Amino acid sequence: MKRDVRIRGWVEAVAAAISAALFLLTLVWPAWIEALFGVDPDEHSGALEWAVVALAVCATILLSLLARAEWHRARTPRTP
Repeated sequence: MKRDVRIRGWVEAVAAAISAALFLLTLVWPAWIEALFGVDPDEHSGALEWAVVALAVCATILLSLLARAEWHRARTPRTP
């Protein structure tokens, strides 16, 4: 019996993709925060960029695991 993935699984998958993109963007172009917002909160120390990288990689891992569990739940047949 086929079960559909709930909206929750799609939201988690999309959020994981967004956080992965944020992670990669910050690794490739660390100054995007200063360029986009026009402020430099860490005064060129790079601390903010590393915090964004750390949070984004943690969010990517967590959201990916949650989405994976949701997809697995949807694909596993239920027993009556």
